[in-house]
Amino acid sequence: MSNILKAFINITHDYQVNIQTLTHGNNRANNMGEGLEAYIKDMFAGTSHEPNEQKKLEIFEKLYSYQGNKNNPPDLMLKNSDAIEIKKLESKNSAIALNSSYPKAKLYANSPMITKACKACEDWSVKDMLYAIGYVKQSNLKSLWLVYGDCFCAEKETYERIKDTISNGINTIADVEFTETKELGKVKKVDPLGITDLRIRGMWHIENPNKIFSYIYEYDESKDFQLICLMTRDKYDSFSSEDREDVESLGVDGVEVLDVKVKSPDNPVKLMDAKLLVFRV
Repeated sequence: MSNILKAFINITHDYQVNIQTLTHGNNRANNMGEGLEAYIKDMFAGTSHEPNEQKKLEIFEKLYSYQGNKNNPPDLMLKNSDAIEIKKLESKNSAIALNSSYPKAKLYANSPMITKACKACEDWSVKDMLYAIGYVKQSNLKSLWLVYGDCFCAEKETYERIKDTISNGINTIADVEFTETKELGKVKKVDPLGITDLRIRGMWHIENPNKIFSYIYEYDESKDFQLICLMTRDKYDSFSSEDREDVESLGVDGVEVLDVKVKSPDNPVKLMDAKLLVFRV
């Protein structure tokens, strides 16, 4: 079974990458988003240099329980472990577009925003949400944040309260026909002829980790590549002692393993114990 610590070690040994030259099977990635997803998938699986495509697929099957797409988050789910959402940025400080999916500290199996295949891929009810946020410049991966949702996303009730208030307000509009939807609302037959429909979608954005966590990490313009992993101390301690020792004894220049405190997403005056893993080169 893989995890963020194993991926961290794999990336320190294989960080230089041109995103658009990566391939899915025998096909070159169509865009940098696909290339970043292929890179993340390989880093958790340790398959970046596996030439045999059949063997690579067999490793993926053992490791992952689900792979989504841009319309159906999450992008990946590790068996009996984390859900992974992958976001590509072309500016190091730009906000992250989450589209209709609000920020998630955890992923719940009863969420209406995930597919039946995702719900049924294994026996699960809740997973930790890991965001993989890559900054790509001229096809080269310049930085990668691997940060857990519970380090910066509030509890789901915070977002659902806003979503439900908007949806309920839309449903009070008189003399129009509504239909059930996973979006904020869908109005049927808006005009007298009954030929116009209106879809109301949420477009969620969240700040870049470089801004959110500027008080514990400063982006270094002089470096070719930066990897930043952030998790609560409880999450870090949940990994095996062997995996933690492997990271802490990693003899690679530019690696730091730091104890930090981060603001609680639900109450910023409270600080949470966290672990920050950094690789800069």
